[in-house]
Amino acid sequence: MPETPSFDLENALPGRPGRIAGIDEAGRGPLAGPVVAAAVVLDPATMPAGLRDSKTLTEKRREALADALMECAAVGVGVAEVEEIDRINILQATLAAMARAEAALPFPPDACLVDGNARPPLKAATHLVVKGDAKSHSIAAASIVAKVTRDRIMRDLARLYPEYAWEKNKGYGAKAHLDAIARHGPTPHHRKSFRPIADLVGAGRA
Repeated sequence: MPETPSFDLENALPGRPGRIAGIDEAGRGPLAGPVVAAAVVLDPATMPAGLRDSKTLTEKRREALADALMECAAVGVGVAEVEEIDRINILQATLAAMARAEAALPFPPDACLVDGNARPPLKAATHLVVKGDAKSHSIAAASIVAKVTRDRIMRDLARLYPEYAWEKNKGYGAKAHLDAIARHGPTPHHRKSFRPIADLVGAGRA
């Protein structure tokens, strides 16, 4: 069974900071679309039940939780577009999106719990947590908001580029997506620094 997140990490932070933001991203691995980060500050008294790592939830449940979080929590979202990903690499673009998510909160947090082992340039005290979306309620909430936000972006883009089935694969390297790239070539929303897109660019197909 998946690990159940809690507030144990939040409660164990030095000095017991008041406003703790969980920060996570979605979209580091896809071949197309932006990387999206979210920062979420929860109120334990009003947060929705069932917060977990977004990957363990059904799409319907993620959508419902994301909508609930927008109503009851402080939320900031940061995005790094394809051009930035190709220019500075996916890791640096992800860290930049996380910093933008922190800055987009309605107030500055006192501390941030960040999923992963790479430190973004945040203003608040930063604590890295590997697999934090399975351990911390705050990070789990951020993982849900980031994933749902990005999925909605990809569904919107799918209406413009229906050949690539982004409404289903969300830009990941599914067979239907790879077949469409082979047939039609890359779009402006494909990451030209990622293979096989980089190979097509080198071959003059972009």
